[in-house]
Amino acid sequence: MLNQADNELLTRVGPGTAMGAMLREYWVPACRSAALEAGGAPEKVRLFGEDFVAFRSPDGTPGFLQEACPHRCASLRLARNEEGGLRCIFHGWKFSAAGKCIDAPTEPRGQREKFAESVPVRSHPVHEAGGMLWVYMGARETPPRFPAYEFTALGDDQVQPYRGVIRTNWLQGLEALLDSAHVTFLHATNLGSDDGREYFKDESDYMLGDGAPVFEFDERPYGFREGAIRQELGGVHYARVREVALPFFSFIPAAPHGARVTCCSIPIDDVTTAQWYILYDTEGPLTRDLMSAFGTWSGNPDHFNADMGGPENQWHQDRAAMKAGHWSGIVNRGNAYEDFAVQESMGPIVDRTREYLGTCDRVIYRARRLLLDAVRRHRDTGELAFAAEDIDFAAIRAVSFAFPEGADWREVDPAALAEAAE
Repeated sequence: MLNQADNELLTRVGPGTAMGAMLREYWVPACRSAALEAGGAPEKVRLFGEDFVAFRSPDGTPGFLQEACPHRCASLRLARNEEGGLRCIFHGWKFSAAGKCIDAPTEPRGQREKFAESVPVRSHPVHEAGGMLWVYMGARETPPRFPAYEFTALGDDQVQPYRGVIRTNWLQGLEALLDSAHVTFLHATNLGSDDGREYFKDESDYMLGDGAPVFEFDERPYGFREGAIRQELGGVHYARVREVALPFFSFIPAAPHGARVTCCSIPIDDVTTAQWYILYDTEGPLTRDLMSAFGTWSGNPDHFNADMGGPENQWHQDRAAMKAGHWSGIVNRGNAYEDFAVQESMGPIVDRTREYLGTCDRVIYRARRLLLDAVRRHRDTGELAFAAEDIDFAAIRAVSFAFPEGADWREVDPAALAEAAE
């Protein structure tokens, strides 16, 4: 468990908070690139308790500005998207993607240019990669190095980003992405279904076969690597080797070849989180849709769980289906829906002073310890963790594989095992 002060330190992310200041120092996904039409309507984006608009100028240049017009605070979601920037429809003031007021037509001509130069406009650097628009909201004059994970270098046909929105704090979302023990239970019906066995192959049986994996860890400059080792019958062990790139990313273990998923938990505000699921395949075009693998979804990739319900309708849980054998009762939905229902059920910010953690939670308290150390160090010294210049972000890849009893999972070559089995 955590004491209340540490829980507050980890979960509060608004302006003026220690965690909010640290998290703003990392590049974060703001919206899907495909959501921004050249010359089209600006897209509202809320991050870290503040409101912005993302847009794409007619020439294709993306921008990220404060939502409120600096003049009278009208929303720039209503703005005209013109060459060179957004023009507020209220009084015609125009703002560039670089954060400059470039026209104030309500001012006398003789002083218009000088006046426009004096107008403060908040903007932030952006970077497009992996089908998403990323933004840097920190205090540095020069943004830090972009974390070029392997999916950020892929073409549009090889990567699919989906954004979920959950009514919880960002840490609850992150902890769900780190927890390898719950898959045996919460996702049991999906794993054991025909779709699950087609999607995960033999791994479904491995994950269902042992609900108490042994956890082992390797420290990494970006966070840590977690080996969740399940003991199987017949002298076989099964390793799910997750890569955790703090503070946001969990690389979900997958077979050595084929599509894989990376997830991240990005704070919208203290009690709302953008949960990104990024499906990608480094070996070729994607051949299936992640969200349709286990049933239906909202159909909106910018809010894929818009139809999930909430506490008012018990997240559409079907008790009759549970009696008939469905584990969670979240029927005809993917694993993310089950995760989201559980996370929201804890309340907007879970009271971690009430927890009673067990062996299966080793990854949870490891992540909390690292985050607490990082936020205190950043608050006290300005030093930023998980961002060393020599990190090879493109080499980070999670993997899952079966291996012979007695072998060390760290020494196993999963690709070679897969090739030998073919």
